[in-house]
This record gives sequence, C-alpha cells and structure tokens, in this order.
Amino acid sequence: MREFTLAEFIELMETHAGEPDEGQLDDTVIDVLFEQLGYDSVALLEVLSQIKHQYGIDLAEEILGDVKTPRQALDKINELINA
Repeated sequence: MREFTLAEFIELMETHAGEPDEGQLDDTVIDVLFEQLGYDSVALLEVLSQIKHQYGIDLAEEILGDVKTPRQALDKINELINA
C-alpha cells in the first residue's frame, strides 16, 4: 500500500478537526506538538476515524496515547497501514 502523506494528514486535520489556533498547517508543523497547534485528543480521534473510514484500519487505540506530533502520527499510521 502507498504511504499516507503529511499533505493528506493536514487536509484531514483542517477538514475534520478545524483550523489550527495559529496560522495555516503546512510542512513546517511536522514536529510541532498537537497541543501547540491547538488540537486535543478529540480532534486527533476525529482524524483517525476518517482514516479508519478511508483505509478500514482502526488506529485510535494504537495512536491516541502515544503520538504528540504530526510526524509521530504519520510514522505510526504508515507502520500500521503497511503492516
């Protein structure tokens, strides 16, 4: 399966979790804490539910407590998608 990209993740964040507190999301946010971007675990859960809908993989339990940045989320998502 192909790699889930930062652009796709950002699109899901903006569409399903709302705009960030500060500015626009782009590739510079890859290592910024979700908390600093203004997203909490509920926002991340909404994005993960969209990934489940699109890929048929339930990532919520695997990711929610472990990831703090978009990079960590992408690494875990791609690890699970390509397993």
